[in-house]
Amino acid sequence: MASRQQAESWTEETICPICLDFFTDPVILDCGHNFCRSCISQCWEKEINSCPECREEFPERNFRANRALANLTEKARKVKLNPKEKFSKLHCEEHQEELKLFCETDKKLICLICRDSREHKSHSFLPIKEAVEIHKDQLKSFLDSLTVKKSAVLETEQKQKRKISEVREQSSSLQTHITSEFSKMHQILTEKEQRLLRDLREEEERILEPMEKNLREIQENLNSIEEKLSKLQKQMEQKDELVFLKVREYIAGQFSEM
Repeated sequence: MASRQQAESWTEETICPICLDFFTDPVILDCGHNFCRSCISQCWEKEINSCPECREEFPERNFRANRALANLTEKARKVKLNPKEKFSKLHCEEHQEELKLFCETDKKLICLICRDSREHKSHSFLPIKEAVEIHKDQLKSFLDSLTVKKSAVLETEQKQKRKISEVREQSSSLQTHITSEFSKMHQILTEKEQRLLRDLREEEERILEPMEKNLREIQENLNSIEEKLSKLQKQMEQKDELVFLKVREYIAGQFSEM
C-alpha cells in the first residue's frame, strides 16, 4: 500500500491538469506550469493566451517542450497506474479523507476534517459541485467580457487598417500627380531651351555675317599689299642698273594708285 501511495505521489507530476491523463508531448509555459501540447493549444483556441492554472496572461503563444517531464511520464506509464482512476476520488493529503468541500476563503479543496480544524475556522465553504458551477459562471462572465472586448479591438483594428490603406492610396495618387506635373514642366523647359538656342544661333549668324564679309575684304587687301611688297623686294634686289631704272617707273605708277 505504501509503495502504491509513493508511486501515486511522484506520478502526480506526470498528469496534465487539463485532461487528467498522463502528459502527451508535455510543454512548459513561461509561468512554469506544464500541459500536453494539444491540450494547451485547444485551450488557447477558445480563450486568451493565459495559463489554465495560475491565469497568468502572455502577450504571445509561446511554450517550450519539456523533455525531462516527458521522460518522467514515460516511467510513470510503466508503473501502470490509471491517472483518471486516481482523480475520480481525490483525497486529502493530510487526513487521507475524500475531498468534498471547497474553501472559498483559501480557494482550495478540503475534507470534512479540514473544515473543523483551527486552520479553517470562520472560513466559508461550498460543496464541490456548487463551487464548480459558481466559478464556471464567473469564468463565463469573464469570457463574455473578453469576447466583447475582442470584438471591439477587432473593429478598431479594421478601422486602423482602412486608414492605413487610405493614406497609402492618397500617397500613391500624389506621387503619380507629382511625376506627371514635373514631366510636363520638363517638356516645357526642354522646348524653351531649344527655342532659345535656335534664336541664339540666328542672332549669331546675323551679327557675324557682315563681320566675316569685312574680314574677307581685309584679307584681300592684305594679300594685295603682300603681293606688291614682294615685287618691290625683288626690284630692290635687282643688280642690273639699266633693268632697275627701266621697271622703276612702272612700279612707281602702281604704288601711286594705292
